[in-house]
Amino acid sequence: MGRQYRIVVVQAVFHKSELEVMLKAAMQQAAEIDLDIVQVRSVPGSMELPIVVAHALAQPEIDGAVVLGIIEKGETAHGRVMADAVVSNLIGIELSQKKPIGVGILGPEIMPSQIPPRLEGYAKAAVRAVKNVLEQINP
Repeated sequence: MGRQYRIVVVQAVFHKSELEVMLKAAMQQAAEIDLDIVQVRSVPGSMELPIVVAHALAQPEIDGAVVLGIIEKGETAHGRVMADAVVSNLIGIELSQKKPIGVGILGPEIMPSQIPPRLEGYAKAAVRAVKNVLEQINP
């Protein structure tokens, strides 16, 4: 068995009940693959994810992060613009901190009917992605 990595989960709780499902799935997946979730932080929406993730990853004892959220399809381009900004900033943080971020954000063009069947899968995939990258950059 290798090293147990310590990660933080940051969730955008605008869709509170759906994020409860995602967090539970992420925690279950982390336990199954021997990742230690040492912090769970909540922010109002996806735009606040990057700043909180940056602060979390600046802590030397944190090895990686998982972000969870939902950006629904709206009547304007706001969701696409927001998703582009959020993901771009998360990638920048990941590269500057040299620590992986698993992105479990549904959207930006997701319809309400498409959300429930994807909640657990996206959350678990984000956790697995962090573990995969941690093992590759820490051989």
